[in-house]
Amino acid sequence: MIGKIKVKENFSRYAKYYDFYCNVQKLSAKKLIEYIPQEFPKRILDIGCGTGNYTKMLREKFPFAKIKAIDISKEMIEIAREKLKDKNIEFWVGDGERFNFDSHYDLITSNVCFQWFEDLELALTLYNKLLSTQGWVLFSIFGPLTFQELSSSLRELLETDDVSILADRFKDKQFIKDIMGKIFSDVEVEERIYEERYSSLFQLLKSIRYTSAKGGNLPRNIFWTPAMLSKLETVYRKKFNDVMATYQVFFCKGMRR
Repeated sequence: MIGKIKVKENFSRYAKYYDFYCNVQKLSAKKLIEYIPQEFPKRILDIGCGTGNYTKMLREKFPFAKIKAIDISKEMIEIAREKLKDKNIEFWVGDGERFNFDSHYDLITSNVCFQWFEDLELALTLYNKLLSTQGWVLFSIFGPLTFQELSSSLRELLETDDVSILADRFKDKQFIKDIMGKIFSDVEVEERIYEERYSSLFQLLKSIRYTSAKGGNLPRNIFWTPAMLSKLETVYRKKFNDVMATYQVFFCKGMRR
């Protein structure tokens, strides 16, 4: 998976643009909050809070809860802190896979962040230890069909199956169900597909750059000249009649075992 230094660098560099391009992330957050199984969690941990959009939804739904929100990017946290300005929300810059909190939480949650993790199973094991009795973990995560049109167009343009984008290596539904079943009880994993359309390939790649951990998501071992990108867009439109992109999202929850 992509290294943490790169994750931090990319999200920090483009933090100021994130809210203008994160439409699917916002849709996912609105759906995710519907899955919260507890009516009134008193202590919430939000992992990978980014610019605070999902944190804001949590605050609106649970106005009396104490929320701790963590993100690896200082720049993202600064935007979130300015957006919310709430004394009952504690923002913390840190790695969502590696931290040492001694508190326990009724709800540990995250919106489309875990696909960037190096060891999802290890992180979920940590979260299970931090849950209160009958506490829940709840998260959304992008699946490997995300940007499948871009991946398919690349293979056709380059006339080889030996090429991939980062999203091709995201974890699939069965993998997530299996590791969650080892750690939690009452596990549920549901899938939703979102589709977005873009005016051009350039706009799609710009959206990916500003909302993901790795630039435009194209292979780095190819010299992407304007002419090559134009050819890629031609293939893309021929195959799909448009520049559209699939976002595969898994909504996952489990209770402390």
